[in-house]
Amino acid sequence: MRSSLAPGVCFLRAFSRDSWYRGFILLITFFIYTCYHMSRKPISIVKSRLHQNCSELIRPINDTHDLNDTTWCSWAPFDKSNYKELLGGVDNAFLVAYAVGMFISGIFGERLPLRYYLSAGMLLSGLFTSLLGMAYFWDIHFLWYFVVIQICNGLVQTTGWPSVVTCVGNWFGKGKRGLIMGIWNSHTSVGNILGSLLAGIWVSGPWGLSFVVPGVITAAMGLLTFLFLIEYPEDVDCAPPQHHGVSEESPDSSEEAGNGPYRDSSVDLAARASKAPNPEPMAISFFGALRIPGVIEFSLCLLFAKLVSYTFLYWLPLYIFNVAHFGAKEAGDLSTLFDVGGIIGGIVAGLISDSTGGRATTCCIMLILAAPMMYLYNYIGQRGLVSSIVMLIVCGALVNGPYALITTAVSADLGTHQSLKGNAKALSTVTAIIDGTGSIGAALGPLLAGLISPTGWNNVFYMLISADVLACLLLCRLVYKEILGWKVSLGRDRGYKEI
Repeated sequence: MRSSLAPGVCFLRAFSRDSWYRGFILLITFFIYTCYHMSRKPISIVKSRLHQNCSELIRPINDTHDLNDTTWCSWAPFDKSNYKELLGGVDNAFLVAYAVGMFISGIFGERLPLRYYLSAGMLLSGLFTSLLGMAYFWDIHFLWYFVVIQICNGLVQTTGWPSVVTCVGNWFGKGKRGLIMGIWNSHTSVGNILGSLLAGIWVSGPWGLSFVVPGVITAAMGLLTFLFLIEYPEDVDCAPPQHHGVSEESPDSSEEAGNGPYRDSSVDLAARASKAPNPEPMAISFFGALRIPGVIEFSLCLLFAKLVSYTFLYWLPLYIFNVAHFGAKEAGDLSTLFDVGGIIGGIVAGLISDSTGGRATTCCIMLILAAPMMYLYNYIGQRGLVSSIVMLIVCGALVNGPYALITTAVSADLGTHQSLKGNAKALSTVTAIIDGTGSIGAALGPLLAGLISPTGWNNVFYMLISADVLACLLLCRLVYKEILGWKVSLGRDRGYKEI
């Protein structure tokens, strides 16, 4: 009796242990990227403090500004009439550096231990974020200081995304990947929300702490990453996911090789994976990754989708502050609802794409719906608090849903594409190409918003709607292929029923 139960008990214990480790990896990578995004958000909250209307404030006794100067309380060099262009330039310094660095980061991510790479990136990111805030305490008013710090921060932040996606891809196969990564990708919005709330605490006072506190938290998370991150399941004798060692085209091969359902249990698979003298797969080249079907289309789509998302990320608090006339803290708090919508949109996109198998179609439908919703938000979203809350959540879901799906499940799918024949080394490079291309849009969006906003916020929204439509058009070929695939599948199902 005891011997007949032993295989089942071993399987359940191994399953429980593997599940615990997988859950831990999801949790720690969630916190890692939450910190990365948390450290990016304060600049958008503090903008309204760097340049503000000071006419209703009481001047200090030793003030030397002209009596007609209504920006005497603003922070030089952002106290001039061209402050939007200057703030846009500071944003762009970060985003251009991030876009350029992302293409290089994936290559390093495949060749360096992820634990060291992520830890160093988080420590440096915490340092540079804190240095932005130190401008307040050190009374620094040079534009070059803000630009240089943002460039450095943009470069070190590229260590984050390819590394966490690769780490999660190392632990999880394709089953329910869209839903799992849709939930997991809420770290982007959670980080934005935490960054907004933390920055809002000090934005009306010593605004330097709006940067220093998130920076310290990010650096502390870097230390925890160094101590606890596990890169591969094999490192702790857990079973690797299917794309690591088993061909996706022959899922039953493991049972055919054994004598029963417990012969190829997760314990045996892990043992074989760690002991078998399989050659280490070669890292894929940049152009080799571009040849993977779908990489170019999704990369260009993400360029325009991220253009829209990051324009909201960096300019939404200032838009609410100027148009709805909320205070700096209230505008920052209200802008977090866009990220709440982003959490919902990412989960819904992942769930729908898992159920239908149509990643491109899911993205396309959400992008089509996002365009009229952005138009309505600009025209009626500020007429009342309730309408503003509802429209922000809906716009956040429709704008960030496709962005979340492409940067997570789609990147992981393409990085473990069947054409790679099980070589998971491509995942970091594919992720970097897709997100790096998207980051070009992330750099263009806030820059264009800074240049266009002086002509009126309506023109900014027209630019965002145009980008949204272009993102949708770039997916047309993939959507057509998915629809053809569904037709073939339906025809096959009907044939089976007739038989």
